[in-house]
Amino acid sequence: MEIDWQEVFFLFIGGLGIFLLGIKYMGDGLQKIAGERLKNILDIFTSNPFMGVLAGIVVTVLLQTSTGTTVLTVGLVSAGFMTLKQSIGVIMGANIGTTVTAFIIGIKIEDYALPIVAVGALMLFFTKKNKLQNIGQTIFGFGALFLGLTLMGDGLYPLRYLEAFHELTVEMSSNPILGAFIGAVFTFVVQSSSGTIGILQNLYSQDLMDLQAALPVLFGNNIGTTITAVIASIGATIAAKRAAFTHVIFNLIGAIIIIAFIGPYTQLIAYIQGQLGLNAEMTIAFGHGIFNIANVVLQFPFIGILALIVTKLIPGDDSLVEYKPTHLDPIFIQQSPAVALEQAKEEIIRMGEYACKGLEETALFLNDHQPKNAEAAFQIENALNKLDREITEYLVQLSRASLSDVESEKHSALIDSVRDIERIGDHLENVVELIQYKISNKIVLTDSAKKDLNEMFDLTNDTVKKAIEALGEMDRSKALEVIKQENQIDRMERKLRKKHIIRLNEGSCTGSSGIVFVDIISNLERIGDHALNIAEEVIGEKIPETVH
Repeated sequence: MEIDWQEVFFLFIGGLGIFLLGIKYMGDGLQKIAGERLKNILDIFTSNPFMGVLAGIVVTVLLQTSTGTTVLTVGLVSAGFMTLKQSIGVIMGANIGTTVTAFIIGIKIEDYALPIVAVGALMLFFTKKNKLQNIGQTIFGFGALFLGLTLMGDGLYPLRYLEAFHELTVEMSSNPILGAFIGAVFTFVVQSSSGTIGILQNLYSQDLMDLQAALPVLFGNNIGTTITAVIASIGATIAAKRAAFTHVIFNLIGAIIIIAFIGPYTQLIAYIQGQLGLNAEMTIAFGHGIFNIANVVLQFPFIGILALIVTKLIPGDDSLVEYKPTHLDPIFIQQSPAVALEQAKEEIIRMGEYACKGLEETALFLNDHQPKNAEAAFQIENALNKLDREITEYLVQLSRASLSDVESEKHSALIDSVRDIERIGDHLENVVELIQYKISNKIVLTDSAKKDLNEMFDLTNDTVKKAIEALGEMDRSKALEVIKQENQIDRMERKLRKKHIIRLNEGSCTGSSGIVFVDIISNLERIGDHALNIAEEVIGEKIPETVH
């Protein structure tokens, strides 16, 4: 039989595209339905590695991508919300969660793919409620997944008449390492482990490949899916590198062990297929699922050792900041409210020092455009949000204790100071985003504008530092210095706005660069206002506008 290679290629590549689009749409829809709960699941339900495994399974099922779960996990490790040990549990869970797509494919409802796509499309285009649109997107993705599988199957069908393909599958049956290599390379090329498995299920269902040749491809697929994370971690934080390397080691060890026992494992899957009467697609799904579950069970007891190995291989601090409070001890709330207040103040001072560090990283990003500085600033902003919640909750609990009038005033001042420091974090995040906008849109600031911004950054950072020191020492003289410097910041902002207008009139800067410049100095001025608020808490009175 003569094969029409153009038709084979178009059907296969088109089907693969629709299949991958279906997975993405389904995952995006599920993610929108779940909302912020995804991060909360990872943040809250990872108190130990076992809970991390469960969280990894749930989040990966919702995202429909183990890589997406790994990216979220890396972010939480970098932020200090999660330890490396807990993240290993999540990565293990992600490997189990990603097998769900194969089981969905095994349901075999290709005949209903088009009506399912139609229902999803109707919900997407003819409903106004976001919730219904998200459900419609999920349904559309579900249908597109099966439609893509059907087209891929039609494209792969003529391969049964190709002698070279039969020789390759025979070689893979006798050489499982070759099968694993093909699986790893193809998964890397397609950038989707589910895509590789979908193709494999199609090949096996059409008798184009026997079980002994198909299973090693699954194991190689697990290796290939880690390459994406490795590439993503290049130039990233220590935490990102460790998480990616952990993923590689975990999947590589699992693949090596299972390939060593490929004969008995193939017999086990064939036995299960016969006993449960599984179709070809579901057989591959079981082969994938059992392997990943067994891999987790085997390696779970060695999470501590795995974390130690990765830490030794990639030394350094995995987090720029420690997100968890270090001074808030609940025992003092009832036993000694005065001590509890001091504990809270110490934590607020630490929070303020992070805010200063965030300003420094933002200034570096302005001058050097290094992504690591932007990432550090975002880390710090996230830390400030986390500490704000923790400290505020601690102070709310403390408010229920018996406080003297003096303690009540101090308590109120601390709550206000926490809010001001958190707002400083919001403004520095705004500045980082403005700089990113400048870089991505190739907006150029004049040397004069850069010099002005650096001067204002230096003054603002110094003012915030003095405000934090004044709060820590309850130093009235330093608080008065803050008031003077905040007045300077206000004057500087007005002066720089005028200089910007002159540059604009002279044609030395563009309108877009002017917008970035003005928005940055506006955010710095607001940071100065929050430093002033902290100083006023130290003095114990609001300073009239005419004074500062």
